[in-house]
Amino acid sequence: MKFFIDTADLAQIKEANDLGILDGVTTNPSLMAKVGISGKEAVLNHYKTICEIVENGDISAEVVSTTFEDIIKEGKELAAIHPNIVVKVPMIKDGVKAIKYFTDNGIRTNCTLIFSAGQAILAAKAGATYISPFLGRVDDTGWDGVDLIAQIANIYAIQGYKSQILAASIRNSLHIIKCAEAGANVITSPLEPILGLLKHPLTESGLAKFLEDAKKFA
Repeated sequence: MKFFIDTADLAQIKEANDLGILDGVTTNPSLMAKVGISGKEAVLNHYKTICEIVENGDISAEVVSTTFEDIIKEGKELAAIHPNIVVKVPMIKDGVKAIKYFTDNGIRTNCTLIFSAGQAILAAKAGATYISPFLGRVDDTGWDGVDLIAQIANIYAIQGYKSQILAASIRNSLHIIKCAEAGANVITSPLEPILGLLKHPLTESGLAKFLEDAKKFA
């Protein structure tokens, strides 16, 4: 399973990349605004900087348009930034049409805001490279987001769909483990849940004991 980091914060992207386990980045206008990036030129330059940090990873860059023609225009501009850019398109009617256009023209896509298996099927049929189910937000409605990941994974396996399941809206480290069990191809998460995978009290106590014992040989 691939690990993406969901942020526009360059320091966090560098930290995750230096850890040696980072496969890509997802971000969006809200995350850009959170780190003070606004304006078209600044956003495009920020995407370019992210691509330069994560040289071998896919970088999802989100369109803000909602009509077919504007999504195509904006998507082409984003794709031109760097070969690693994946155009992030919302799960709406014109978004699905745009994904099919991009697929036919060699531009990779990430269909975002997936909340049902039906939406995941449409995105796969259109040829999306990635589809992003938001499991944390599904949990917020009283349903089980991990069950949705498992349902989509099962459908894709039966039907032979090639889109990769990119589990989004990760809230904690357990979500990451559950997504791996459910068959997600990728998770995208803030840095904290990823670093949380490092931690276990027995590891900490065991290391403390080893270091204490090592002092006897000093």
